[in-house]
Amino acid sequence: MARPRASDYDDKRRAILDRSAELFARSGFDRTSMSQIADACGVSKGLLYHYYQNKDALLFDIIERHLAELIEAVEAAETTGVDAKADLRALIFALLEAYRDADAEHKVQINDLSKLAVEQQEALKALERRLVSIFSEAIAAANPGLGDPSRLLKPVTMALFGMINWSYMWFREGGALTREDYADIVARLIIEGSKGL
Repeated sequence: MARPRASDYDDKRRAILDRSAELFARSGFDRTSMSQIADACGVSKGLLYHYYQNKDALLFDIIERHLAELIEAVEAAETTGVDAKADLRALIFALLEAYRDADAEHKVQINDLSKLAVEQQEALKALERRLVSIFSEAIAAANPGLGDPSRLLKPVTMALFGMINWSYMWFREGGALTREDYADIVARLIIEGSKGL
């Protein structure tokens, strides 16, 4: 008979993922040991192995959870279906809000996804493609003149992600810009800039 799951199992698992993401982001996935993770989480190494059999399983869950939360936030964005430009801006703002307090997870996704097994990478890349597709469709709606999707829509979509994905390196809460301000800037650059293409 299987051992019953503790009532706080999910909370402990999330805490382990959060702390592991911080360690991987700061020290690097390769230089972080299971012993260091256990120490940082205040648990024994044996208990850590009860939750995760190895670092790869931890890394996969960190990135999968992060991507799932981004997709969920964007899909829940308040869009009208009437004003494509406002809808794109709402999606950008939702993504920026989802990045709040997720710098470690985002850095781990960018730096360490390629260290996983091919099957795991493909599962995560499918989530990334889903997120990209949401934005690609919104950009196409905001600027139908982009024409052939493979020629212009994909580069414009990836330019949007370039503007958003690296903002964690310079954006500071309480600075000159709010996340809402930056969402406006990105939306205007993408919409107005792509018109010139």
